[in-house]
Amino acid sequence: MRRGVLALLSVAALLLPGASTNAMATEEGQAGRFDRPRHGFAPASTVLRPGTPEQVGLDPAPIRDAERRLAEWTRVEPATGHPLFAGAVGLLVHDGVVVDTVTAGAAVRYADGAGTELPAGQQVPMRPDTIFDLASISKLFTSIAVMQLAERGELDVAAPVARYLPEFGVNGKESITVEQLLTHTSGLEPFLPLWRDWPDRAARIRAVMDVAPKKAPGTAYQYSDLNLITLGVLVERLTGSTLDEVVRERITEPLGMTDTGYNPPASKLDRIAATEFQANPPRGMVRGSVHDENAWSLGGVAGHAGVFSTARDLAVLGQAILNGGSYAGKRILRPDTVRAMLTNHTQAFPGDEHGLGFELDQLWYMGALSSPSTAGHTGYTGTSLVIDPLSRSVAILLTNRVHPSRSWGSINPARQAWATGLARALAVRPVWGADSWFSGAGNATTATLTTAPLTPRRGPVTVSYSAFVDSESTDPLVLESSTDGTGWQPVPVRAFGRGAPHGQVDQLSGHGHRAWWHVMATVPHAEQLQLRWRYTTDRSYTGRGVHLDGIRVVSPGGILLDDERRRDALIAEGWATRNR
Repeated sequence: MRRGVLALLSVAALLLPGASTNAMATEEGQAGRFDRPRHGFAPASTVLRPGTPEQVGLDPAPIRDAERRLAEWTRVEPATGHPLFAGAVGLLVHDGVVVDTVTAGAAVRYADGAGTELPAGQQVPMRPDTIFDLASISKLFTSIAVMQLAERGELDVAAPVARYLPEFGVNGKESITVEQLLTHTSGLEPFLPLWRDWPDRAARIRAVMDVAPKKAPGTAYQYSDLNLITLGVLVERLTGSTLDEVVRERITEPLGMTDTGYNPPASKLDRIAATEFQANPPRGMVRGSVHDENAWSLGGVAGHAGVFSTARDLAVLGQAILNGGSYAGKRILRPDTVRAMLTNHTQAFPGDEHGLGFELDQLWYMGALSSPSTAGHTGYTGTSLVIDPLSRSVAILLTNRVHPSRSWGSINPARQAWATGLARALAVRPVWGADSWFSGAGNATTATLTTAPLTPRRGPVTVSYSAFVDSESTDPLVLESSTDGTGWQPVPVRAFGRGAPHGQVDQLSGHGHRAWWHVMATVPHAEQLQLRWRYTTDRSYTGRGVHLDGIRVVSPGGILLDDERRRDALIAEGWATRNR
């Protein structure tokens, strides 16, 4: 019993490094914090207002860095002879404050599909109110319209679609539910070339109603435009109105989204970003008409694509979701409906987390804002919307990346960088003392934090520290030991805290938990010993990064290292001290 008590006292002592600690921060002052997740919805009274990052506790430096990167991506790359995208508008919101709106490049830049640049006087620069073809972000508007019908008792999301659209219930689709369409678990194939293989709108809709599933419903996740085209038809059938009328009357008009809708009027053409030069079908440079060929062939109004909007209007929609379904006194959804839409309904398919309409926890475009609670969607034209309830933030990036060609490359790095810029602007306060070690290593990078040689007198060495880890599983933080400073061996560790791995592990990784972990390890005795913390990233999808704090190394003979007393006792490569 005495040995057990002494062991507990030793652990407690190890978790109290240094003389000046601020202990764990309280729940006060959560605005601008990344390591203190918010709970519940924002106050329904929250409306967007202009401000600066500093006014809501954000570090402006990561945001400015993300701005610079967006601008760089609009410049011609020598290796390809063209930019990653012609232009962009980015907007960031935190706690209801629009902390940044940035424009880069051009809304109209090219004359043809080969990338011939227009004369400078004919190019149209991006501006904050540029209107973009949202592409698949349109799916969110259809999903909201469906859930509004569910709230009114006009639809049951657990019911077969065939209850409302009898013509859909053929060729193995009889059991497919509304929820399976919303979550892309219906088994329908991703795409049909409706514009090419069927002669008119009626035939194209009939083709979608007739199609047979490629997989048994409910057995796999398969993202499919056909799911949302079907839901668009369902909305029209139950309301007796066209989808664009429903979206306008029940979503955009109540929210005051005056620049959002299908088939924008000619009067707004000067503000619309061009998309692709299309030769097949022979549409030329597409501007002001929906880019998606199937939506175009359906008259510009479809459940999967067709909505045009601005960054500011999308921010209103994002804030309405953060508020639990209301904005400026107008409610479009009940809070319980929003919760259902932001709940993962595809747990059987890890990596494809999906709510009712919203995608969840997708690091590839949500960047360091990604978490099980983070919701959003992307669009093929180069758009993305990220809504993070845990920090009450919204990140919007709208580009015309298909202008003039869809083959010029993926903009996922830009999507990640923009969301991550906001995430890294949020503070992670040190656990102990005034600062912590931080490595926000970029892609394909290694950062090391190494002790000077230590000389334990006897017995094994105990290591304790606090770690804040926000990285994908392939970007590990590893504790290593060496007896000669050349050969390094991994040291198993145990971590404690929200989201920490269970049991003893050789490395730490993970994202979305947003919590400090207390970590402990034991290293066998050696006459001379060095320790190092190595954080290595692969070629893509870095998160917010890693913080280390309160590093303490103890042997039976006494304290070998306490970095709260001696920061210079560690050799940092790729790490720096930060107070937030």
